Order: sequence, then C-alpha cells, then structure tokens
Amino acid sequence: MIGNDIVDLELAKVQSNWKRKGFLDKIFTINEQNVIHKSLNPAVEIWKLWTRKEAAYKIYNRQTGIRGYFPRKLECSTEEIKSDYSDGFVAIEDETYYTQTFVNEDYVYSIAVTSVQNLKKIVLVHPDKKIIKINDLPYIQDSIKPVSITHHGRFNRIVTLLDSQIFF
Repeated sequence: MIGNDIVDLELAKVQSNWKRKGFLDKIFTINEQNVIHKSLNPAVEIWKLWTRKEAAYKIYNRQTGIRGYFPRKLECSTEEIKSDYSDGFVAIEDETYYTQTFVNEDYVYSIAVTSVQNLKKIVLVHPDKKIIKINDLPYIQDSIKPVSITHHGRFNRIVTLLDSQIFF
C-alpha cells in the first residue's frame, strides 16, 4: 500500500502559524519537537514530519478503516538523509511505514509504503487517468489499482505501486 502528502511551502507560510502556542504540542511528540527545535530550518522540518505522518495515515486508514485526527499517535523516527531525499519511518500502534521525503524551495513531498521493497515500485499516475472512488477510496478506473492522491496549493501528485492489488 502507498500514501503520499505534499505541502506548498509558499502557501504554508501564509496559512499556518506553527509558532502559535500549543501548535507543536497538538501535532508532534516530544521526540519530534526536539528534532524541530534542533533543526536549522524548523519550518521545513515541521512540514517534513507532517507530510510523513499524513502519508502514513493514508495507509493506516486504508488498512484499518479507522478515520480521525490523531497526529501524535503517528511518530516519525530515524531519518537518513540521502543526496536528494531522506528515508525514514512512521510508527503507529504495531504498524511501521517506510517513508521517502523530498524537499526543494517550493514544496515538501513525502511518500509512505508498507514495506521497504515498495519504495522501488512507486510510480506517478498520469493526470489524465480517470480516478474513481470505491468505499470512499481512490482507484484508477480502468485497472482498479489503488492510488494515493495529494494536493496543496500549486502542487499535486497521484501515485500507485507497480504491482498493487485490489483492496476493498
């Protein structure tokens, strides 16, 4: 399974006041807050953590059917910086999701998968592909392949896995 999330950094500057009292406590664990406070760019670090949590949540929701707002239950850890992205983990209950996060001057984009092998199977879905919803979850219409969709501000992405199967 796959999940993704993107944040338009220009729009996030306008829409979100992450410095307001209680914001970090509401969304991030103590360990995550420590990472944010130690960062050279706390705003970008916040969106890296947030997009990782959101991408993982999309998988968790699809696996369990549980919907809700509980960002502190999803905990990001072990980020390894590569040349143009970073790898990490997000855990919730007994589940661990593997993440890749891409950052540039315009956006932060994270993808989460259920197994590390799936990181090599991620493909972008062409925007012309017809997406349908089945049980409120998105699929490519002609193949009934599950997809993950994200959009924020100027950016959007639809992704799937090369060998993804139907999950109802």
